[in-house]
Amino acid sequence: MNRLSGHERAPLVEITAEGHGVALDIRYATADNITGKAVYSSARLFLRPEAEARLKAAARLARAAGLVLELYDGYRPPAAQALLWEACPDENYVYPPWKGSTHTRGIAVDLTIRGLDMGTPFDDMSVRSHPANTDVPPQALRNRMLLAGLMRTAGFEGIESEWWHFQLPGDWPLIDPACLPAPLMA
Repeated sequence: MNRLSGHERAPLVEITAEGHGVALDIRYATADNITGKAVYSSARLFLRPEAEARLKAAARLARAAGLVLELYDGYRPPAAQALLWEACPDENYVYPPWKGSTHTRGIAVDLTIRGLDMGTPFDDMSVRSHPANTDVPPQALRNRMLLAGLMRTAGFEGIESEWWHFQLPGDWPLIDPACLPAPLMA
């Protein structure tokens, strides 16, 4: 990812369970995450319109296969990125806040397929969370491949270190946190 300067006042679309046919489990609105505390003040998820359209396509594919996508995170304000970096200062898992991340650009989504074992929990910042790691049960590896297939078919790309993270390809500017319709930070 290239480092881009400045912020863009890009519109963000709120992702809802009803409107998108997904389940929401916004982990950074709870203490069940790598920081051990709620980072967001509310369990809301936002994406750029381009990412939202591709997420809708992925959710349709999942539903056609009898599956439900369960979302953990999307757009992340820079202050949240700083808290995650403080909890895990390792660029293999969290981008430094001064560089920004695909989350702070509104083009990344963290998710799973509801009810399927992926071999590690979300936010397991270890080599076992790498999508191609074979030190997980065979069914978990198949489930990771199923998730990756759904997301790639819809136009997302994965990363090598987290089975749950998918993003739009290309370079995108950071998003001005003032674009959110309501404060997201706790």
